Amino acid sequence: MTGESRGGQGRGKTRPRRLRKRQLDALVEQAIVDCYNESEEVTGLYTMIETNLALPFQTVVLGVPVTVERVDLTLREEIVAVCRRGRDRQTVPLLNLQLPSPPPVGAEWIDAYRHWLGSG
Repeated sequence: MTGESRGGQGRGKTRPRRLRKRQLDALVEQAIVDCYNESEEVTGLYTMIETNLALPFQTVVLGVPVTVERVDLTLREEIVAVCRRGRDRQTVPLLNLQLPSPPPVGAEWIDAYRHWLGSG
């Protein structure tokens, strides 16, 4: 996702641009174009996130800095982020992950996933 200037109000800061519904619809359609059921659709969205999200990136989980190393698709068909701090690893549901500012390249696919689930 790209940032856009706030026209002087933000004192030089940028804020993430929110995608319009039609843009999210287009991303979702691109991910699920050849899918026959919801299981295939979530796999299509996972594939687009895995392919396009710039990894690794740093963020914070429960106040602790972590590195998001990869994304994974669970047996319950939930997309999760695999986070590492030192030798410890923990999965976090992707939609619960706080993205850094600015967000990593490809974060629009997370927005598309949220939109597909009806949470966006």
